[in-house]
Amino acid sequence: MFEDDDYSLETLAVRAGQVRSPEGEHSEALFLTSSYVFPSAAEAAARFSGESPGNVYSRYTNPTVRNFEERIAALEGGEAAVATSSGMAAILSLCMALLKSGDKVICSRSVFGTTTALFTRYMEKFGVRVAFVDLTDVQAWQEALDGDTRLLFMETPSNPLCEVADIRQLADLAHSAGAQLVVDNCFCTPALQRPLELGADIVVHSATKYLDGQGRCVGGVAVGRREVMDELVVFLRTAGPSMSPFNAWVFLKGLETLSLRMQAHSNSALALAWWLNEQEAVEKVNYTGLPSHPGHILAASQQKFFGGVLSFRVRGGREEAWKVIDACRIFSVTANLGDAKSTIVHPATTTHGRLSEEDKARAGITENLIRVSVGLENVEDLQRDLARGLAALD
Repeated sequence: MFEDDDYSLETLAVRAGQVRSPEGEHSEALFLTSSYVFPSAAEAAARFSGESPGNVYSRYTNPTVRNFEERIAALEGGEAAVATSSGMAAILSLCMALLKSGDKVICSRSVFGTTTALFTRYMEKFGVRVAFVDLTDVQAWQEALDGDTRLLFMETPSNPLCEVADIRQLADLAHSAGAQLVVDNCFCTPALQRPLELGADIVVHSATKYLDGQGRCVGGVAVGRREVMDELVVFLRTAGPSMSPFNAWVFLKGLETLSLRMQAHSNSALALAWWLNEQEAVEKVNYTGLPSHPGHILAASQQKFFGGVLSFRVRGGREEAWKVIDACRIFSVTANLGDAKSTIVHPATTTHGRLSEEDKARAGITENLIRVSVGLENVEDLQRDLARGLAALD
């Protein structure tokens, strides 16, 4: 049904990947099993060797997880997907499956702090060279390329400054050097942006965020060409950073409302960004939906809407930022994002707290910066809550 017809993203988000059991269930089945029973010893041997298709062990084959993988692959327009225990596990699996000692990764400076730590603390320890460049400086990406470059890695929009990269331009650059472009699409999801259509080779997600949408489970996924994803499956089978069937089932339920939620998040975030832009206590608002944002035109060309995450700088430093955060009553003080509940956080001491002061400065993570993930509450209530927070600076 879904292989031969051109269905919309909204339909794929509800229907793709489901294979009903003989019970005829309408909702996706949840297969809570660690192992599977084979009809014979010969069939068991054939499954384990790969000669015969079918389930082997839930560390790397599970019908519910496979349903999620096939659905997110359909949404992103990829041939295959591999689900993992977290978003960071997806990035780690990519590195372990595709890189070796002596290879090089070029990474944007404006990525999640833990992504930076993975590359510098662990990949470099095993002989992988890593170069960090400014996300929007194409010349810097070009100059960092060499014959050993295997991956270009970036988030767009970035966390938390909402910088935007030209995906097609960087994909062409990567391919000219025989490398692959990896895009963390966590902020937009396929409901707003489809990097593979713009030339990217691999998309990664923290499914914990918008794919779930209600802050219930932790998970990750990578999407791309089948031969590349097959390499990840080999690593998954060996190392086991697997997604649980229950979490996969929760993510499937989240995908059903993804398009509706992302439009609602985007609409409220845009309204909140305009409001913050008018507040005297706010020095700067980072949100691609504002025409003043340097990436506004590019974001509008690559994205359907502008997303639900923004950041802003208040007058002062850490003490003032903390005052604003602590005075809010609706916003949850948590580093998670993509939730139905709006969240607020101080990046310099949380999501990017493990970076050196020099790295924070390079990435634009200042002490007066606050990141907000706009949820599904009434936006006027959110404005009043932030007004309460900003009033604490008077």
